[in-house]
Amino acid sequence: MDEAALQQVLEAVRSGDLHPDDALATLRRLPFADLGFARVDHHRALRQGLPEAVYGPGKAPEHAAAIVRELLAAGASPVLLTRADDEQAAATLAANPDGVQRGTTLVWRPAAPRPEKVVVCAAGTADLPVAEECVTVLEAHGIEPVRLTDVGVAGVHRLLADVDVLDDADAVVVVAGMEGALASLVGGLTGAPVIAVPTSVGYGAGLEGVTALLAMLSSCAAGLTVVGIDNGYGAACAVLRMLK
Repeated sequence: MDEAALQQVLEAVRSGDLHPDDALATLRRLPFADLGFARVDHHRALRQGLPEAVYGPGKAPEHAAAIVRELLAAGASPVLLTRADDEQAAATLAANPDGVQRGTTLVWRPAAPRPEKVVVCAAGTADLPVAEECVTVLEAHGIEPVRLTDVGVAGVHRLLADVDVLDDADAVVVVAGMEGALASLVGGLTGAPVIAVPTSVGYGAGLEGVTALLAMLSSCAAGLTVVGIDNGYGAACAVLRMLK
C-alpha cells in the first residue's frame, strides 16, 4: 500500500463508500502480513517510496508464488520477483498469471510512465544480464531508460559518440566488469548522478568483480555512487530514490 492507496481508503470512509470496519481490516494488513514462512512488508512503500520486491534465490517456488500473491492482493505496484529460476518463475506465473518475465526478473502491475531521463551504460555485452536487470526494474517503476551498450573503455570513441545523451540525463547507471574504468570516465563527462555497478565479468585478476568494485570505490570522479557486485536491482533502486 502506498500513499495514494491509503488516501483512497480514507476518502472512501469519509464518503461513506467504505465501512470503518472494512477500512480497519485493510489497515490491519499494515505494517506486514504474516504468512508463517514470511512477513510481507506492506508498509515499505509508505516508508521508502518503493514496495517490497521478492528475491528469488533460496525460496521454494510455492513460497515465491505466495509472497507475490500477497503483495498483489494488498495493491502493491509494481510487484517484482528478482533472480528467479525456472521453477520459481513457472510456479509464480501459474499462481499469478498476469506477470511478464524478462530474463530472471518478473513484473506484475507496472507503474505509470514517468518523465525522467535515465541512461544505462553497459561496458560490454557480457555485462548485459546485469544491465537488463536494472532496466527491467526501472521500467517496472515507469522509467523508460536509454541503453548505451558495448561502450567500454577499450574503444572509448563508442561512448564519446553519445556524450549528448549523457549530458541530457537525470541519472546514469554504469555497468562494467574488468577494471571498472567506465564508471570513472562517465563520471567525468556528466553532471548527473552516476550509479556504478561492478560486475563479475573479467579474467583472473578481476577476482569475480572485486577489482571493478574497488576501482569504482576509488574513483577520481567525485560523488560516484557504487552498489554491490552484479546488483542491477540495487542500482535501479538507487536511481529511484535519487529521483524521488
